[in-house]
Amino acid sequence: MNLNDFIVSEDKTVLEVMKIIDHNAKGIAFVCNDTKLLGVVTDGDIRRFILRRGNLDNSISEIANYNPKFVTNEENVDYFAYMKQYSITALPIVNKNRKLLSIRFLYDNKPVVNNQLKVPVVIMAGGKGTRLYPYTQILPKPLIPIGDKTITEIIMDHFQAFGCNHFDMIVNYKKNFIKSFFIDNEIKRDVNFIEEADYFGTGGGLKLLEGYYSDTFFVTNCDILVKEDYSEILKYHKEQKNIITLVAATKNVTIPYGTIELTPEGHVNKLNEKPSFSFLTNTGLYVLEPRFLDKIPKDTFIHITDVIQACINDGEKVGIYPISDHAWMDMGQMEELEKMRERLSNDVS
Repeated sequence: MNLNDFIVSEDKTVLEVMKIIDHNAKGIAFVCNDTKLLGVVTDGDIRRFILRRGNLDNSISEIANYNPKFVTNEENVDYFAYMKQYSITALPIVNKNRKLLSIRFLYDNKPVVNNQLKVPVVIMAGGKGTRLYPYTQILPKPLIPIGDKTITEIIMDHFQAFGCNHFDMIVNYKKNFIKSFFIDNEIKRDVNFIEEADYFGTGGGLKLLEGYYSDTFFVTNCDILVKEDYSEILKYHKEQKNIITLVAATKNVTIPYGTIELTPEGHVNKLNEKPSFSFLTNTGLYVLEPRFLDKIPKDTFIHITDVIQACINDGEKVGIYPISDHAWMDMGQMEELEKMRERLSNDVS
């Protein structure tokens, strides 16, 4: 990996640095003037900035840590022990003029997950997938192939990498097809099927799981994939004591036209040439407490978003865990399905 993959200048925006951190896949970037080390920015810094409603178009200098840990190339230091001592995962090596020479990482590759989560996962797989017609007229959405695996198998693989091995799958449309696929599959997984008697929506179907859990659990749509550290998401949820935490992706949209702002009297106040806007969007991945299920009416069609709003109205603590747009893939529509296939194919190759 090239050193330039980790270097950013102070004039970069938060959004630009997010993309750089996504690209280097190490969760960190170093702010430099040319190659002189000035500061450091982590994905955690950006996440906290987003939660404070920070503007992604602002300069990275607003959130950079200008007192970074580093060692010089003339020091005789045990890099691994140093990083352990200061609870950091990356250590810049500089010369006497603070020119960045190299970076040492606590983990050469993605660290092995030692803390097996053992948290159950609910996969909402009962919908008809009408936006993916004609595919879903033949195959149910959970079984649509992405490469040599179905989307549901890929979702399960990602959770199992973090020790989440039990799956409760809510099924309805073409349910026997789905059940047969997993029962007859040569790769055996711990899957329990919950059958809807009617179509209850993304919220109503969860009511069927009332009484199943005594502790926290994940819920995911069957047409999305979030490539994030699930242990960090779970840790954040528990620290915040939320009834539900939504995993939300940052989106930045540029309007391809010049826009006009008016005064209350209808006069032109301001012209904006191709302005951009940042916002958070619901990915379809959640962390829930069992009492969330108490909020859902029985035998009723209701969206999970409506249940979440009811929790907010009742004064419950609802939180979000922001991730980058690049970490989220959605195959809910034909165009997005092809993008997911391309992304995952490139990741493998």
